[in-house]
Amino acid sequence: MTTTGEEHARALTGPWWWARWRSAVLDGSLALVSAVECGAEGIPFARDAGIPVAVGIVFGLIAGSVLLVRRKWPIAVVLVAIAITPAQMGFLMGIVGLYTLATCELPRRIIVALAGMSLLGTMIVTLVRVRQDMARGDLTLGDWFVPFASITTSLGLTAPPLLLGLYVGARRRLMESLRERADSLERELQLLAERAEERAEWARNEERTRIAREMHDVVAHRVSLMVVHAAALQAVARKDPEKAVRNAALVGDMGRQALTELREMLGVLRAGEGAGGRAASAPLVAVGVAAAEAASRAAGEDGGVEGPCLSELEELVGQSAEAGMVVDLSVQGEVRSYAAEVEQTAYRVVQEALTNVHKHAAGAKTYVRLAHRGEEIAMQVENEPPPEPASASAVRLPSGGNGLVGMRERVVGLGGVFVSGPTDAGGFRVSAVIPAA
Repeated sequence: MTTTGEEHARALTGPWWWARWRSAVLDGSLALVSAVECGAEGIPFARDAGIPVAVGIVFGLIAGSVLLVRRKWPIAVVLVAIAITPAQMGFLMGIVGLYTLATCELPRRIIVALAGMSLLGTMIVTLVRVRQDMARGDLTLGDWFVPFASITTSLGLTAPPLLLGLYVGARRRLMESLRERADSLERELQLLAERAEERAEWARNEERTRIAREMHDVVAHRVSLMVVHAAALQAVARKDPEKAVRNAALVGDMGRQALTELREMLGVLRAGEGAGGRAASAPLVAVGVAAAEAASRAAGEDGGVEGPCLSELEELVGQSAEAGMVVDLSVQGEVRSYAAEVEQTAYRVVQEALTNVHKHAAGAKTYVRLAHRGEEIAMQVENEPPPEPASASAVRLPSGGNGLVGMRERVVGLGGVFVSGPTDAGGFRVSAVIPAA
């Protein structure tokens, strides 16, 4: 059986051109038998040719041993067998040579030509030999026996090894092709498995990033307002008890809202973990699909918890106003509904921008602008410089530096544009444009 590529390199364990030691032993045994046969047939050939018997025997031994190179040079073996056919020797070498020639990947015209030469040579030699025997009286059959014997003998020595060799060669090539296709399929499956692992890892990273953004938006905004109200409560607790009570009520409401949103997200996470556990028992090629489905469910596409929308924007601005921020909201264009992820992203951008104002520019006047356009929705949150530079640190609001990064990821993920930076007046501006489709 022939092999190719890496398998062929591993299979070459025999000497010289043999792939295996057993092939070398087989060819050596055939060559030895052929040499003995040709050497024995060299005795009558030497007598008929009038040469010394020793010369005929040596000639037969040398000619028969050519069968040793049948795998390396099959054409040479067949040519030698044809050449010594008139000497009536090399029958085994002719049969084995034709079989080996037919199994090789040679052009069919060469195989047919050499097989035809062997058939013609055997037919002529048999015809001459039978006529001589009949002339000497060794055979007493009719004249019809001469062509019959020559044709049957030549066909019997040529057709069976040739047909068998063609069948074995075709079967070898078929098995080799099937093995190559199996190797190719195995490599493709390995590649698909690697890609599935990469998709699963990418889905996990995307889900972790999305959860981190949601947690940051919820916790940062709600807790920032709670800290601002707590600071105001501490400042007015003794001077204005009624205002202190209102601030305490606001702190409680915001804490409950934060807990509600956190509980909703934790519920989605638990559902995602259950889906991940079921997907763990699936084949490796399905991991990427299962992870993507889990991410979609976590994003609320399968009937999960609905996120915030633009209709709640006035309430969001009112909460900041109740915390002491001077904020102005203006809406331009015809108000209409958008896709859930578009409205949620726009809401989160305004929410995080207001949170940053509470953190870094407490007391600064802030302008929130929302514009409904034909194919997009634009929003801008701009604050003036804080009246007291120390006021930002008075409430001691920490900053992790993830707010702007999260906003940019949200907007760019929807194909929008996000720009942020300080203004010439000393304030800060956050702008975003999101496609409406």
